[in-house]
Amino acid sequence: MDRSSTPAAPRRQGHPLFARMYARLAPAMESGGVTMYRRELLTGIAGRVLEVGAGTGANFAHYPPQVTDVVAVEPEPRLRALAERAAPDAPVPVTVIDGVAEHLAAPDAAFDAVVACLVLCSIGDRDAALAEMYRVLRPGGRLHVFEHVSAETSALRRAQRMLDATVWPLLNGGCHLATNTDTAIDRAGFTHRRLRRVNWPETRRRLPFTPHILGTATRPDAHPTVPDRQGRS
Repeated sequence: MDRSSTPAAPRRQGHPLFARMYARLAPAMESGGVTMYRRELLTGIAGRVLEVGAGTGANFAHYPPQVTDVVAVEPEPRLRALAERAAPDAPVPVTVIDGVAEHLAAPDAAFDAVVACLVLCSIGDRDAALAEMYRVLRPGGRLHVFEHVSAETSALRRAQRMLDATVWPLLNGGCHLATNTDTAIDRAGFTHRRLRRVNWPETRRRLPFTPHILGTATRPDAHPTVPDRQGRS
């Protein structure tokens, strides 16, 4: 894949009903413990940051002062409007823009860090999105992720696949639970991934929607040989 240019812009698939529901549920998510993971997600982040799928802007309040500015991309108009309202209260400069993860309107190597928080599970072409995140990161820059991931047990994976094939994506903006985001990060060329599994929301029993990964991966200083989508090196 030629990483020096962006792919053709994908056809957008909006989720206005989900956006309306998510905006109403966002306060309950924060009180349900996700704030702790947002803070960990942004620990050590610095310089110019691109946040992909910013939603309502819930991460904005947690950016540390080492961040010089944030460009926040959000395709859903309702959520983007809420993010724009949250931006002036952030402790660092935040600019909210329209856009999609598979076709980022940014030059190569423009950012020191990219943040993907509860968004990759909802993107139709996750590999294209990660390739774009790789492209806009400077060599040595980090990808910070907090995302759904496939469960570790076969029973939960079966439950995830059943939900993915029925109601879950319809109710949750295209989200799919049984995602191998960790291996997709590897395919994109990232290295030094420091990802740990977390379960959120915390429940007595593991449920299909609780498995997540949290951590970072790095764009290497030297470009490795990465197979293209047909498996060629």
